Amino acid sequence: MANHDIPFDIQACPSPAYVVDDALLRRNLERLGQVQADSGAKILLALKGFALWDAFPLVREYLVGTTASGQDEARLGAETFGGEVHVYSPAFTAPEMDVVLRYADHLSFNSPGQWQRFRDTVAAAPRRVSCGLRVNPEHSTGKVALYDPCAPGSRLGTRAANLGPGDLDGLEGLHFHTLCEQNSDALEATLAAFEARFGPYLADLRWVNFGGGHHITRADYDVARLVRLIRDFKARHPHLEVYLEPGEAIALNTGFLVCSVLDIIDDDVPNVILDTSATAHMPDVLEMPYRPEIIGAAMPGEKAHTYRLGGTTCLAGDVIGDYAFDAPLAIGDRLVFTDMAHYTMVKTTTFNGIRLPSICRVDETSREVRTVRTFGYVDYMQRLS
Repeated sequence: MANHDIPFDIQACPSPAYVVDDALLRRNLERLGQVQADSGAKILLALKGFALWDAFPLVREYLVGTTASGQDEARLGAETFGGEVHVYSPAFTAPEMDVVLRYADHLSFNSPGQWQRFRDTVAAAPRRVSCGLRVNPEHSTGKVALYDPCAPGSRLGTRAANLGPGDLDGLEGLHFHTLCEQNSDALEATLAAFEARFGPYLADLRWVNFGGGHHITRADYDVARLVRLIRDFKARHPHLEVYLEPGEAIALNTGFLVCSVLDIIDDDVPNVILDTSATAHMPDVLEMPYRPEIIGAAMPGEKAHTYRLGGTTCLAGDVIGDYAFDAPLAIGDRLVFTDMAHYTMVKTTTFNGIRLPSICRVDETSREVRTVRTFGYVDYMQRLS
């Protein structure tokens, strides 16, 4: 690969390592900050998508807080980010609720039953928490069933038909989350379905959360449409605060995974063993599934030398994909996967005892690479007992 295509010194970090480029992260944040200013909405960082808390001082220059999926993310958001802390889970236990109420400012329940179970607990909490209900607009816009919260039989959110008299009493907001890596036209269609089904309830509320899945920082995202949708919604409902909680959009195209070639095995398609793993270090490659890009590589056959890249686990399907290169690969060569900051970093495992990639950041001005964290035996050992 041509080194001039790589925006940092790949030899300056351990291998394997996730590398987040602060300049690229700020570029995304500036766009999100402009959306807030132009639309009047508030944008939260969804920790399930990006939880590199070493970078939170930069992120909180632009965003108002975090959204969490349970007690530990709520605590992380409160202690390392500050600002507003929003929490949602399909269900809470009583011990978890006691912890969540120490940190949450907004709390969305998945069903009226959960709200009724914990209503008195919330009222007795030492700090005020604004509670809401996640609802299901029953309008699918995605193409992959695995990521469709509006699929028939979905456990996520309450349908309008299942709301009874008094179910919203005491609640101050509604929350819907239906999108996945989508443009603002999908939000427009979903918002129409949401208002059609839940519009009669809005007059008595204080806020609405439009959820995540908004690919706001993607190059072809229609930001003007998003701003118009939010402004028009707020004009129809001027008493409502509007929230968005993208996780992927914050760190989209800001991170890399640097890895090294450990071995090359001759076969019909030569197998390259890397010091990383699809199943352990980038599980969405297998779950989504998708084919990550490598700087300097192309589709099989498009360059002179094609290889099958795989990881170091015992899983036979631990294969990242087939890639073509201009020159033959050699043991010790470093490869750079792109767009590896969101979701990938938070979903890693130590399956097979494989160590987690180190975490690095690239200074936006000096371009120096700083190693934030390395992982070793203790990180693996402490996952079990």
